[in-house]
Amino acid sequence: MTDFTSILAELRRPRLLIRAARLGLADYNRSRDLRRIVRSTETIAPERAVAYLIAAEAEMEETRRAGAAQYSLVRHIDVLIALLAEARLLTGPRLSVT
Repeated sequence: MTDFTSILAELRRPRLLIRAARLGLADYNRSRDLRRIVRSTETIAPERAVAYLIAAEAEMEETRRAGAAQYSLVRHIDVLIALLAEARLLTGPRLSVT
């Protein structure tokens, strides 16, 4: 199994993006938001969710850095919120991303 904790610990994103994601954690509702973000009709296990969200976020970060027109800041923040919330289910609340 992939070590999600080390992947997330090495994640480096702009401060404002991480701040927005952290603020959004308070309103995250797994049953409502996760299905929308992963575009699924059923709720998936935290391990699968984190794996999907890491891949989706990496793709968005690449798009952001390239300055591509299809980049969505709102979706990127949504994915980061879900990633932080789902990772907390696996690791506990002490996870830190900078």
